[in-house]
Amino acid sequence: MHKYSSLFLFLFIPGLIIAQDRQRSSSQAVNKNGKDTIPQKTVIVTSAFTPSLKKSAKINFSAGAPIPDTDRPLLQYHVPAQNLFFTYESPSLRPLAASIDSIVHWENSNFVKVGYGNFTTPYLQAGISMGDGVHSMLNVFGKYTSSKGPLPFQQASKTGLNAIGIFNNEKNTQEWMGQLHYDGNTQYEYGFRPDTLTFTKDQLRQRFSSFGAKVGVRNKTINAANISYNPSLSLDLFSDNHHGAETNFIIQAPLSKSFGKIFSFDLGLTADITSFKGDTTTSNNNLYYLTPSLKFKTPNFILNAGLKPAWDNQVFSMLPDFSAEAKINDERFILLAGWIGYFNKTTYEYLAGLNPWIQQPTNLLNTRMSEQYAGFKGSAGSHFTYNAKVSFIKYNNQPLFLNDTMTGRSFQVINESTMKGIRLHGELGYTWQEKLSLLAAATFNQYSGLEINDKAWGLTPFQLTGTLRWQIFKDFLVKGDIFFQDGAPYLDAMKESRKLDPAIDLNAGVEFTILPKLNAWVQLNNLFNNKYQQWNQYPVLGFNVQAGVIYSFSQLGLTK
Repeated sequence: MHKYSSLFLFLFIPGLIIAQDRQRSSSQAVNKNGKDTIPQKTVIVTSAFTPSLKKSAKINFSAGAPIPDTDRPLLQYHVPAQNLFFTYESPSLRPLAASIDSIVHWENSNFVKVGYGNFTTPYLQAGISMGDGVHSMLNVFGKYTSSKGPLPFQQASKTGLNAIGIFNNEKNTQEWMGQLHYDGNTQYEYGFRPDTLTFTKDQLRQRFSSFGAKVGVRNKTINAANISYNPSLSLDLFSDNHHGAETNFIIQAPLSKSFGKIFSFDLGLTADITSFKGDTTTSNNNLYYLTPSLKFKTPNFILNAGLKPAWDNQVFSMLPDFSAEAKINDERFILLAGWIGYFNKTTYEYLAGLNPWIQQPTNLLNTRMSEQYAGFKGSAGSHFTYNAKVSFIKYNNQPLFLNDTMTGRSFQVINESTMKGIRLHGELGYTWQEKLSLLAAATFNQYSGLEINDKAWGLTPFQLTGTLRWQIFKDFLVKGDIFFQDGAPYLDAMKESRKLDPAIDLNAGVEFTILPKLNAWVQLNNLFNNKYQQWNQYPVLGFNVQAGVIYSFSQLGLTK
């Protein structure tokens, strides 16, 4: 702007001076001569001028870092309860006041349950709870019952006693567990045929006794190395009234190490040592195996990959351990698949628990199983749950129960070296809060490929169960059970293969309050009066009824 101003002054001022001189000269000429002798001229001054604004300082937009906000935001989470519509607080572990296998129970601390039924059936059950339920807890539970049927020697009695204690350290980070148990069962081999055979009561008596102890420790919170552990030791002593004795010692040491929230490594060591001495034979049955595996876990997918090296009586086997779960549709539908291998430890105590009329085993062989499965599980709505699975299983050394074809009073335990099976299993459940519970389950087994035996003697091919628990009122509980199974194969007196008739059993019971600490109960079993046989020549009792009372009393304190 200054440049153009200077040019303007340079051109304008001299022109203005010249114009004034000429005007003065012309005026003088007119005055002297009396007339205008000089012609008039017009001067036009032109200048190139462009206006502009002065440059101003620009605003600086470089912002400084904000002051850090140290306040922790409050995030509100809402997790809906599954099938529950009220605030639920987990109670301490205490014995139940009713001898029902149900999630519905009476809220009693300690109890004594007594009753009596037809078939000369006394019933006694008691439970005592001690401790605060947080730092220490001790539960003692006992049961006795017996019955006598219409057939000769059709009588049995059962006695059970179990005590478990759980103790936590002062910081509640570690938990110690100790357990003692005793079981005594006595029954008689009343299934002999023909009825004209003569046996003494001592010859037919089958008495089994079991005493065991277990101790273990686990950390309730993951330690600084992200490791969880739960080792345990257990000892079981089992005997019969025929000079048979068995000792079973088990060491288990599982641990898990986490790597962040997704990966974890699991490792377990198991040593299962069994020594059996029978009336005429002695045998040892030892099983050792490791369970290393790597687990990948996300909210929608879980993968477990591992191998199980095992030594079964010094015979080495490598078993697979692969399983996967995939969640679909907001956890309401989960796909399952896997290929796993495992052992079923065969002991005299285990076999007698399946069939109390067995002969003493001559040898004990563990069952090695390889299973490939696929299935699904999930829920529909807020109350329905379901699951289904199909499995292809290969068995090695599967124990079978072959009946004695001479009298039928006992069963011989034999082993099938190789056997294949297809298993279908499904469950349906309906739960409404803790007032109503319905559950139905079905299992179908088809056995094939047997190399030694013609049939899978004593194994049930199909089983269907259903349970109902309905707490109609606060002090009135109704329960029901239905059981159906297809007959297992057996041999007749001519050693020809037969199959037992299908069996169905329906049970019902009620429990209600009489006084604040006194309940009454009634149990009806085998409403169809179906004297079916689960084992050949051993019919069960027909319709039977039991009734009694339950008295509950306050919790006892535990001496520190």
